Amino acid sequence: MRVLLTGHQGYLGSVMVPVLHTRGHDVVGLDSGLFARCVLGPAPADPPSFDVDLRDVTEQHLCGFDAVIHLAALSNDPLGSLAPDITYEINHRASVRLARLAKQAGVRRFLYASTCSVYGSAGNELVTESAPLRPLTPYAESKVRVEEDVAALADSGFSPVFLRNATAFGFSPRLRADIVLNNLVGTAMLTGTVRVLSDGTPWRPLVHAQDIATAFACALTAPVDRIHCVAYNVGTETNNVTVAQIAEAAAAAVPGSQVLITGETGADPRSYRVDFSAIRTAFEDFVPRWSIVDGAAELYDRCTRWGLTDVLFTQRFTRLAHLQQLERAGVLDESLRFQRVGAGHE
Repeated sequence: MRVLLTGHQGYLGSVMVPVLHTRGHDVVGLDSGLFARCVLGPAPADPPSFDVDLRDVTEQHLCGFDAVIHLAALSNDPLGSLAPDITYEINHRASVRLARLAKQAGVRRFLYASTCSVYGSAGNELVTESAPLRPLTPYAESKVRVEEDVAALADSGFSPVFLRNATAFGFSPRLRADIVLNNLVGTAMLTGTVRVLSDGTPWRPLVHAQDIATAFACALTAPVDRIHCVAYNVGTETNNVTVAQIAEAAAAAVPGSQVLITGETGADPRSYRVDFSAIRTAFEDFVPRWSIVDGAAELYDRCTRWGLTDVLFTQRFTRLAHLQQLERAGVLDESLRFQRVGAGHE
């Protein structure tokens, strides 16, 4: 299958490309390069690609593909809160426009990377895909809007599916340090303390980047009539854990580190546990393999091997800080567009 993968130079995309290649797919990337240089260790082998901002995609970019996997987004709650207009411009409007152009170009399948954070504050009960959507941030709100608008495009020739990923974790050659387990493992390595600012009680569903890639690969080849315009939670119930439990896993992976729960920011309203039975039923070959304990150990091993430093952790691998650094250097303008062609790849 010929697949266009947006965001192939991101945290998830860099893991997904080899998974798709292993399954025999012909992958072409599409990325503006915002995070192309956020590499720890050997650089990944990128596929042939379009170097283009999501907002500038044309129908010509989409011709000849059997499917689009749409990962590209400003994937960070602090960034979304700082620049909500840009978040909606890229994550919502440009994403819906991409789907519309894909349909016009004759693309049959459209796989959209949504998020379990669309459930917002759902309490202690396991939430299924039919639960009310209560997004609490611009990032989550943009995901809800895309699901609604892209679903309206669905017909016999255009089949979207919405994969609501749990919070990702695990090593990627293009690392992120601003997602919870990755952040806590890195903090433990660099400071000796796993510092939790909330009270540690909120629930979070977590899923390894490799398991997310597997879910998308399964959805790519599932019978269209079975998954047409359906949303699936992506993850496993065993990784429904509290923030305090995540902190304990991080500390256990890093020798000599300890957990400190300060509670200074109080209880986080984002708390939800998720039911993942639907995706297991739909995709029999989707078997999540990564626990948070295994993921924490993997992160410690790779970050030790490839020399994670405080500067890399706080600047290169933290989305908001990285983009602010590019803006200060004059590489990006205030709309997060590159000031010169190819600037993201220098």
